[in-house]
Amino acid sequence: LKEKGNEAFREGDFALAIQRYTEGLEKLRDKQELYTNRAQAYLKLHEYEKAISDCEWALKCNKNCVKAYFLMGKAHLALQHFSECRQCYEKMLQIDPQKENLFRGCVSEASLEEKRVRDEERAAREVQAGNAAALSIQELLQSINTPGQHLLYYTGAIRLLAEVVHHGTGQTLFRTNNGFSILRNEPVRGAFCAEGKSPAEVELCVSLLLLWQAACAGNEENQRLLLAQADVSAQLAELLSSGTHEIQSETLALIALCSESQTGRRLLPWLDLSSRLQVLLELVKSPEEEADGAMSILPDRELLGWHFPWWRGWHTQLSCLPMVWVGFPLPVVFQGRRRRAGTALALLHSLAGHPEARARLAGSRECWQSCLDECSDGSSPGSSRCVLAVLGLMMNLLLESNDTIQDFAVPISGRCLALLSHQDGRIVTRAIGVLSRALPASPSAVEEVVKGGVVKKMLKFLKVAGQLTSSYAIKTLSICTKSSRQAQEELVKWDKRFQVLLKLLESEDELIVGNAAFCLSQCLLVPGAAASLLDSNVVQLLLRQAGGDAQRTLVQQNSAIALGRLCQAEPRHIPELRKLNGFSILSSAMKFVPSS
Repeated sequence: LKEKGNEAFREGDFALAIQRYTEGLEKLRDKQELYTNRAQAYLKLHEYEKAISDCEWALKCNKNCVKAYFLMGKAHLALQHFSECRQCYEKMLQIDPQKENLFRGCVSEASLEEKRVRDEERAAREVQAGNAAALSIQELLQSINTPGQHLLYYTGAIRLLAEVVHHGTGQTLFRTNNGFSILRNEPVRGAFCAEGKSPAEVELCVSLLLLWQAACAGNEENQRLLLAQADVSAQLAELLSSGTHEIQSETLALIALCSESQTGRRLLPWLDLSSRLQVLLELVKSPEEEADGAMSILPDRELLGWHFPWWRGWHTQLSCLPMVWVGFPLPVVFQGRRRRAGTALALLHSLAGHPEARARLAGSRECWQSCLDECSDGSSPGSSRCVLAVLGLMMNLLLESNDTIQDFAVPISGRCLALLSHQDGRIVTRAIGVLSRALPASPSAVEEVVKGGVVKKMLKFLKVAGQLTSSYAIKTLSICTKSSRQAQEELVKWDKRFQVLLKLLESEDELIVGNAAFCLSQCLLVPGAAASLLDSNVVQLLLRQAGGDAQRTLVQQNSAIALGRLCQAEPRHIPELRKLNGFSILSSAMKFVPSS
């Protein structure tokens, strides 16, 4: 009966599935799976109270049933019981900590739904109170839905609407009054989807894009409704390739706006956008600048580890002169137009977070050349922000591995080496980060940066830098000392008695400790290096890391190797090792060292 119920569920016959599960429960009252399966079927039929009841029965059969808490949370969410919903999800995570990603997604969904409900309740009160702005949104939407008008009539109404929906309540009223159904108006839809647009159609299309930016800025529910429309989703990539400057600029701004939220990133047509790679690259190279401040959309966020750098705190501002509505649109002058190259660069940055699109970008020679071109100058504030953004993009692209990256590793590394003297510390940090990811692709790149003095520069940063910069710098040094004898010798020369590396071995960051131990083990191959560490606490530090409980086994492995090389190169360290019971610790740590 369970299998028959499952088959009916798969076929979408949820009523029959419930019947089959019920028949099964008449024979097996304590069958947990039958309760949760029936609860799932009840959810499909929007019978949420019954779903909750079945989940409670399932928990009586098995108090640790994760599926029961998950489904009960969904049912409570549908009933707008937000507190109970979160409690279910928290219980689910307590039972199975490995469900953290699922937990985060569920809590995020609940938070967005609660915000939507609260916003709509507040907006309804505004309307009941006779708020002028709230009423004007309704009136303008009615004007746009009036059939048989000239395109300029609709354009004027849309632009007026953009002025009043850019705040939270206005965005909510736009949504609750079916603002996203504008494309049901045939003249508006025809102008938006037309291939060869007339001047009037261009103006209407630009006005729509500006309206959607205003309605969707920081509002995930509105982004979901907008991007769920087939016409909108299908047209975004086409508009990006339209060749009309204003349409391209505002399309880029809308896409970049949506890409900052989880909902927007999920719904954006990334693959179609990545196919417009050449268009984006041309926009990045565009010399035209139409206003200051547009580069504020570019990311200003530290990039940690292997995580994708999704931005935060990015908001598009619409600035337009006051307009007067007298039954027909007056000419509108918009100020604060975005810098087209900056917005295109921001979109490329978002594309790099999508695996397939990132692979496409990383394999493009034109993309890498554009990145190098944009990094050539960072003297002005505007160009500095651009360089910062390009470096972030390059870090994402360097998560890939291909022949193109190998070919560009030398010029990328050279450009980053030059940026290490930049006055902006954020640029320096990202330049080091790019170095740490580009150098493994090419021994020639390692050779060039070592000749360029990278070892001395990294040691300088390691003495004063914060954790993020230090993690990039020590990673860069580990790559250089792995394959370059010159790098090993220079590190021994410039880091007297290894004061910098020994300090890093005490770090709480396992990546820093592991790379510091690796660098030390490589430098101990240099004659005299081990002797310089006599009368230091190096044996104690390495033993602590080799026998520690670090999550990353490379910490124990590299520390054990360094300790072995230390005692082999300078036997006078052995008494200290014996004194600290180091042989048993070292023997235990050898399980982390590859047999080769």
